[in-house]
Amino acid sequence: MPNKSLLILGDIMCGIVGYIGPRKASPILLKCLKRLEYRGYDSAGMAVLNSSLDVIKDSGKIDEVDTKHDFSKLGGKIGIAHTRWATHGEPNMVNAHPHTACNGDLALVHNGIIENYSTLRDLLESEGHTFQTDTDTEVLAHLIEKFYTGNFMGAVSKALIKVRGTYGIAVIHRNHEEIIVARNGSPLIIGVKDDETFTASDASAILEHTKKMIYLEDKEIASIKAGKVTVKNLFDKKIDKEVEEIGWDLDQIEKGGFKHFMLKEIFEQPESLRNVMRGRIGKTIKLSVNGTLSDCRRIIIVACGTSWHSALIGRYLIESIAEIPTEVDYASEFRYREPLVGKNDLVVVISQSGETADTLAALKEAKKRGAKTMGIINVVGSTIAREADTGIYIHAGPEIGVASTKAYTNQLVALMLLALDLRQSNGKTLDSNIISEIRGLPEKVDHVLKQNKKIKAIADAVADHSNFLYLGRGINYPTALEGALKLKEISYIHAEGYPAAEMKHGPIALIDENMPIVFIANKGKGYDKIISNMEEVKARRGKIIAIATEGDMDIKRLADWVIRVPETMDEVSPVVNIIPLQLLAYYIADRKGLDVDKPRNLAKSVTVE
Repeated sequence: MPNKSLLILGDIMCGIVGYIGPRKASPILLKCLKRLEYRGYDSAGMAVLNSSLDVIKDSGKIDEVDTKHDFSKLGGKIGIAHTRWATHGEPNMVNAHPHTACNGDLALVHNGIIENYSTLRDLLESEGHTFQTDTDTEVLAHLIEKFYTGNFMGAVSKALIKVRGTYGIAVIHRNHEEIIVARNGSPLIIGVKDDETFTASDASAILEHTKKMIYLEDKEIASIKAGKVTVKNLFDKKIDKEVEEIGWDLDQIEKGGFKHFMLKEIFEQPESLRNVMRGRIGKTIKLSVNGTLSDCRRIIIVACGTSWHSALIGRYLIESIAEIPTEVDYASEFRYREPLVGKNDLVVVISQSGETADTLAALKEAKKRGAKTMGIINVVGSTIAREADTGIYIHAGPEIGVASTKAYTNQLVALMLLALDLRQSNGKTLDSNIISEIRGLPEKVDHVLKQNKKIKAIADAVADHSNFLYLGRGINYPTALEGALKLKEISYIHAEGYPAAEMKHGPIALIDENMPIVFIANKGKGYDKIISNMEEVKARRGKIIAIATEGDMDIKRLADWVIRVPETMDEVSPVVNIIPLQLLAYYIADRKGLDVDKPRNLAKSVTVE
């Protein structure tokens, strides 16, 4: 899947550390960098200023890069280091951070997205600058070099004024005994301690050395010297910053104060949803997929597990929005039958890791039969990313918890954008209401997350039950499937998801006072039918947990517990509805004392059949 076929985003979930002081920098930077390994990454690098500016970087884990290149040979007392999780350019030595410019006088590390990198790159190339990487980050290095006339901090400020997007950066220059750092939308912290100063994108990296922190705000820039920090805005106005002392321990910091990575990732969803939308949604949809989709007569979506549930919702979206016939298949079934696909078909494969064995085999089978192929994936440079004709990166960032949460909701939004893109490719008008609803999802998800204490109380009340039933209709039938899967995966409780209308064709025989039933009962299509199903459960003394629209008072007479979600259009409701189900599963598993992040027998990437 060539990178040029995708909307390019920067390195969103990377790690930055920096040090200046009386000690040798490289061993301090190396240890700090290892504190950020939990975030996930695919390359690492370090730049240290001594009599020269020396850079070591490569793809692979920190220890692999260290073994291969030996960071300890970098001998200076000023340095920066970086772990990169690639979202822009393949994960290789050239694209790894730090980046330099033409004359090699400066080195820079960056987290974030430079949205106007292409325009800036064209301008810089016209002025004689030569680029070495596929990243947006390199533009920043060349811009700083362009503006540098002796005032280091001023040159960085002038460069940042020219960029659109988000950044957390640290820069060093061979002529200056200081580190320049700045942020806009990407966290950056400065740690102070006597005659030495640290910087990092995450406090966990430097907490071993100091608990005294300065938090940069958006569009602030700082000069870091040994034991001295000067903070300004981009227009050279000095800002007085308060030094704050952190009270958390290291384990809490790594998990952002959350007990488990899964819970942290559930709460990261408002931001991850913004990342999958960024630059792609306006009055029109800009997916920048490779080739035209206007001649597709049929779409087949292939996936496994949670990704298969997103595929089912994708079918509803594509057929209702794009009006193109769509089928969904398990990858493991698709590859072992004789699928009738050809040149007018688009086969979309969905995989968080991009390495799922059955999904990859299905992709190869589709290509062999002449179909166009598209990957919807999270990991840049994965096998599916390379093999598919085109695709969409979902930009959820690394998921450490085995049970997928934020990757799932980002897949759903990617499918919404694909459905809209297919519609506009066929010359049809886009519904501005749907576009507005998609844009509003981060805020609505955040609103649901604020009910976590109420959801935990419900989880405590039902955690000892052995069987659950999840029921939904239409586009939220797959939401019921995904909710049941989450409970099975991490709590080891038997749970089944069903279309609500199918309840009376078998599952109703199981319902009694010992069976909690979760209904997805938003106001909208099929609401009256859902109410009828709830009446049937109530008549058999079943315990009802209802996911209901805010303001719906009628639901209270039927449900034992009600979790309110904001009103949404049916097409986008699965994103909002899955959040309470993720939290319910998490809190039940946690109450049972289970290892939520690493459930038994499961792996994050299933690379075998």
